[in-house]
Amino acid sequence: MAFLFRYDGCSFVDLCVDHFVYNAAIAKTLRTKTRGIKQQQALVQSQQEQLQEQQEQLDKLIGIRTELIEALKKEFDGTDLSVKVDEKTGSIALDSSILFDSGQFALKASGEELLQKFLPKYIGVLTDKQFNDYISEIIIEGHTDTQGDYLYNLELSQKRALSVATFCLDENKKVLSTAKITKLRKIVTANGKSFSNPILDKDGKEDQNASRRVEFLFRLKDDEMINDISDILNN
Repeated sequence: MAFLFRYDGCSFVDLCVDHFVYNAAIAKTLRTKTRGIKQQQALVQSQQEQLQEQQEQLDKLIGIRTELIEALKKEFDGTDLSVKVDEKTGSIALDSSILFDSGQFALKASGEELLQKFLPKYIGVLTDKQFNDYISEIIIEGHTDTQGDYLYNLELSQKRALSVATFCLDENKKVLSTAKITKLRKIVTANGKSFSNPILDKDGKEDQNASRRVEFLFRLKDDEMINDISDILNN
């Protein structure tokens, strides 16, 4: 005689089936979680590789900027030009009193003489084969002191920046080669800043003489990307 074991109204077969179904459900859940973990690990790995690539690219671009600034400093060291290369940005400020008469935007003789000496050296470094492919823009900025009306100074600073840019791009001046001028016409811009960025002395007071200036700045093709990557890495 065959006996069928029953527990709490369920047969042994029912219990086995329930146990099998329960184990199958657990196994399915584990497989799903395992796949999820593997996907997360793959995503993390991909993000780490991307960050590493961005870090390497950032290091390279920062290295280019550093090398360019050092090249500019070396180019002007030991010359009779009273120019200083900014350690962080590479910008160079030219004294407006040498370039222009007070309140005027036409270059005076001393200004043209300064640019004739300055431009071949400055442009020569930026268009050197080591840096040429990285330069996206050369910016000529006019600045004034805080005396007078903002709009008046804005117009004056714009006209002064344009005067310097015009001299730079004028083939008749024969300061730069035709090939360099052709390239510069694609990347040179001239902007007036009025007195939006005055120079302060150590006591926090405006240095009016230093504030009246024309600045030469350069922008690398990937400057925006450098800032974006820096933000990502810092966060």
